[in-house]
Amino acid sequence: MSTATATPTRTTWKIDPSHSQIEFGVRHLMISTVKGRFTGVEGTVLLDDADPSFADVDVLINVATIDTREAQRDTHLRSGDFFDVEQFPHITFKSKGSVKRDGNEFTLLGDLAIHGVTREVALKVTEEGRATDPWGGQRLGFSATAKIKRSDFGLTWNQALEAGGVLVGDDIKIALELELVKGA
Repeated sequence: MSTATATPTRTTWKIDPSHSQIEFGVRHLMISTVKGRFTGVEGTVLLDDADPSFADVDVLINVATIDTREAQRDTHLRSGDFFDVEQFPHITFKSKGSVKRDGNEFTLLGDLAIHGVTREVALKVTEEGRATDPWGGQRLGFSATAKIKRSDFGLTWNQALEAGGVLVGDDIKIALELELVKGA
């Protein structure tokens, strides 16, 4: 995945999918928010202990793992009306450039690819801490948020409502909770 290489001060961290969450929220009927998640996530983060502005992030999300707690809606989201999982099975994020930290917070710019369309996105990130697990492994936690427009990625299916408005909002709120494991 990652094209950056490890050096004596750079360490590779892998996303622990069983302790990570990728969630989203979108307006429904213009009166409430439907939330969902993707359970299939993998990726690497290369960090430099000597240079806190360096972060090389590469994430792959399996779109077929979408879960909104409604099987019929999930099937529709996987279809050609929305994600078209057959043609576009993954969402990817690849960081670019350095980060400017303010304590444990920073903005991470990167290319987000959804439905065959790539756009630059800014993630607002908080480093949540580091810990040693009971087996001696090193762990690192991050939370991040972003807001995107689904129409920017070609996800334009909708249905007009009789009273005005649309069935599905265009703004998507993204929230990530990632736990990373230090590479061997």
